[in-house]
Amino acid sequence: MMWRMTPRDSAATRRKLLEAGREEFAEHGIAGGRIDRIAAAAGVNKERVYGHFGSKEKLFQAVLEAVKAEHAAALPTPGEDVGEWVGRLFDAHAANRTMVRLTMWEALYFEDRPLPEDEARSDIYAAKVLALARTLGVEPDSGVAMTLLSLIGLGSWPSSMPQMARLIVGPRVLTAAGHADLRAHIVRLADAAVEGAGHTAAGGGAGGEPPP
Repeated sequence: MMWRMTPRDSAATRRKLLEAGREEFAEHGIAGGRIDRIAAAAGVNKERVYGHFGSKEKLFQAVLEAVKAEHAAALPTPGEDVGEWVGRLFDAHAANRTMVRLTMWEALYFEDRPLPEDEARSDIYAAKVLALARTLGVEPDSGVAMTLLSLIGLGSWPSSMPQMARLIVGPRVLTAAGHADLRAHIVRLADAAVEGAGHTAAGGGAGGEPPP
């Protein structure tokens, strides 16, 4: 009797491929990642990889989307305490080095070209811009979008460039105490930035010009 893969078997294979792909792509990126190593780590043949995902690039995107979904579940949209939201963003990036590496590999590979999931990813960030605008009491315009981008940079850059953090702040930043000090500083800086952006947006006229 010929054996056929059941839906449960298919789901298990897909999960194993995503897990193996996460390790492979975090270490080697899209260009350097190899399908044969991913298949071997998952215990399947290469044809299964293409059968489930179609291409190496699509497998990478599936891996990254799964990692980002875990990240998003632990980090809701900005609320009233924006500084603490940036602090939690800082914590999440420090704790999830795999996500940081995958995101940086994606940036190196695609540069400024559209991503396969461009529209869906844009919608996620649009929701964050809207949430931040509500906190500031302003319309969700390009200024709020740039503020969000800057806040994300505050929270993510130290983990994305740990060597720069060490060179600028000193080796203490790599200790638990130094990490806590940097987090507290980033939270205060984010609070000050949002307060300034809020006053500017609320007090300015159209196009950011001062009121008459």
